[in-house]
Amino acid sequence: MDPHLLRTFVTVASCGSFSAAASQLGYTQSAVSQHIAALEGDLGTPLLRRRPVVPTPAGERLLEHAGPLLLRLEAARADVRRTIGVPPGTLTLAASPLSAVSLPAALREVRHTHPGTEITLTVCGRAQVMEGVAAGTFTLGLTDGVAAPTDPLHLSSAVQLHTTPIAHTELVVALPHHHPLAGGGLTLAGLVDARWIDAPDLAAPLPALRAAAGSDALRPAFTYNGTDLHTLLTLIAAGHGLAVLPLTATTQVVATAPLTSPRLVHRTELLHGHLPHPAAEALAAVLSNQ
Repeated sequence: MDPHLLRTFVTVASCGSFSAAASQLGYTQSAVSQHIAALEGDLGTPLLRRRPVVPTPAGERLLEHAGPLLLRLEAARADVRRTIGVPPGTLTLAASPLSAVSLPAALREVRHTHPGTEITLTVCGRAQVMEGVAAGTFTLGLTDGVAAPTDPLHLSSAVQLHTTPIAHTELVVALPHHHPLAGGGLTLAGLVDARWIDAPDLAAPLPALRAAAGSDALRPAFTYNGTDLHTLLTLIAAGHGLAVLPLTATTQVVATAPLTSPRLVHRTELLHGHLPHPAAEALAAVLSNQ
């Protein structure tokens, strides 16, 4: 299966339009149509309906495989490039919003020990951190999430990245001050009927909480796709829903209650490929010793 054709298919399915996909990919619309026809011919089945442009059942199944396959190819390319090395005077970092607070002091030390290093920091979603490190867009990535106290974060099985544990902290349920459950320890089992805010790049992801609680009943009443913590806390305080956050991320804007069961912690981990880069090695060492 030609990865170029597969990437075109994913882009068309994402855009819902042949012309929009052509613009995004820098191809002509005719070339995009030829790519899709070639892929459908290779697999022997239609993958997209044309009006509207949506995946067929076979196309839906292919999409389930396409993301991990393309990411694995990007990761392989990046791993080969790392054997050549990267310019020692530059360091590209990515961090999820809550993990970025670990960086300022560590970066100050690295800039002191490696003067002249040009550092670029991108704060983005957790998935973008992992995918960017795997694809070689970023030299290092700092990400966070929830896990059992002795477990690492669950990352994509499509790629193999090296991880270094940085920190783990207590988790709490953040809720409005007037909420009837404010003031005592809470369990996920006791919150299955609560109103939740789904903030996938800030709060504990609801799929992870559902898995930990063994219940599909934890459903979002409100979705916040931003990365500004103050906005999320304000939404919680205004009664739009609850969220599970590290205690260190909360302020007096909200009330907090310890999450007593199941036992989970907020983990921060450093993601990287092979580290032949002196400044990257230094930053990894500083972060792991904080």
